[in-house]
Amino acid sequence: MGEWDLLGRLLDKVQTHSTLIGKVWLSVLFIFRIMVLGAGAEKVWGDEQSDFICNTDQPGCENVCYDHAFPISHVRFWVLQIISVSTPTLIYLGHVVHVIHIEKRVREKLQQQSQDEHANLFLMKSCKMPKYSNDKGKIQLRGRLLRSYVLQLLAKILLEVGFITGQYFLYGFTLDARYVCSRFPCPHQVDCFLSRPTEKSVFIWFMLVVACISLLLSLVELLYLSIRSVKECMACKQDYTVTPVTPTVLERKAYENRDQMIQNWVNLEMELQSRKLQGGGGVEGGGIGGGGQAKSVASEDNMGEVHI
Repeated sequence: MGEWDLLGRLLDKVQTHSTLIGKVWLSVLFIFRIMVLGAGAEKVWGDEQSDFICNTDQPGCENVCYDHAFPISHVRFWVLQIISVSTPTLIYLGHVVHVIHIEKRVREKLQQQSQDEHANLFLMKSCKMPKYSNDKGKIQLRGRLLRSYVLQLLAKILLEVGFITGQYFLYGFTLDARYVCSRFPCPHQVDCFLSRPTEKSVFIWFMLVVACISLLLSLVELLYLSIRSVKECMACKQDYTVTPVTPTVLERKAYENRDQMIQNWVNLEMELQSRKLQGGGGVEGGGIGGGGQAKSVASEDNMGEVHI
């Protein structure tokens, strides 16, 4: 189990950056795959080649038949499966650590420039503000991190399906006590006998069921993230409101009507002043001039009211 410690420590860090279903998947991986593989499976398959006996003394026949019956050992196949399925999760962990490191540096710069308001505003405009993690290093699954998490889920699903299918085509899901071999250099068709085939078949089915459970958990988690993303998009659309910066159609029409009204009063005032000048050249004092002055004063009062 010592060789699994490094992988276990790395995967343990992923738990703080994954969903609840992802944490269950990691628990299944630790307990029912890594621990069972290290504690029991390796001992069960420890004598698989030494106790693979064929009813012939022809040199090389037994080795050739064993190689044909087991192209790769079950234990090594499961080790390769666990490492391959865990690799997308480790890549996602590297992306999370990178994002947290960048946003931590941005926070440090903001704290250093907090005394100077102008420098702080310039820094806020020039740098991307932290939006994926908080001060404690806890992340929020959204944006790039959400896409990265979904991609590693898809990769895990494809790898699980590929390894389950590969196991079926390599040696099936059960072991028979007798294996018939007729390959060269065997002189004739020989019978070879396996060690503890029933016990090994039980382990094969156990690891197969655990792999199917892990595959099911990944599919459920992918469905959960899809439903949550759709709900968040619907909530954002419902919460959309028109801000005061963006005027409505009625407000724009009111502005246009007011500008038109002011322009009409200005045109009227200019017309009255021109009439006054034309009338003042021929008449002195009273009547017409007085009437023109009265109209001018009235128009100025009206203009004052409009401007107010």
